[in-house]
Amino acid sequence: MRVGLYPGSFDPVTLGHVDIVRRAARLVDRLVIAIGTHHDKHPLFSGEERVALARQVLEPEAKKLGLDLAVTTYDSLTVDAAKSANAAIVIRGLRDAGDYDYEMQMAGMNAALDPDVETVFLASSPGTRHIAASLVRQIAAMGGDVTSFVPPIVASSLKQKFTP
Repeated sequence: MRVGLYPGSFDPVTLGHVDIVRRAARLVDRLVIAIGTHHDKHPLFSGEERVALARQVLEPEAKKLGLDLAVTTYDSLTVDAAKSANAAIVIRGLRDAGDYDYEMQMAGMNAALDPDVETVFLASSPGTRHIAASLVRQIAAMGGDVTSFVPPIVASSLKQKFTP
């Protein structure tokens, strides 16, 4: 069984994340969504909320694709999370050259830490290339419409976060 780890903050889950999961399903039999919960960061959604939203959004997609999907959190090195998940592949989405530069550095560091874990880059589809969770949060905080960037359940959750 080919196991992949798709790490990220998923704060919140976007249509870009859904795109990468759909495309990763062609490469792996099992995909572990690994939601980072770093103590120095202050995400909008708690780890529990991000797990719940990821499950609600991504499990139905995985089922349609015949993909075995798990959602978990981690607060360790990505290569350690990959080992814990029995994943030999780390899946990373790339939107632009800025992502590429950063992700190449991370892939190099991860390879130095564990040469048995391979990083696979998936270029974002043209329809989702512009979506960034940080921009989605910013738009939602200012009362903007995020429905073309996130699944409906996430749009509703964002609205709840920012409604006084």
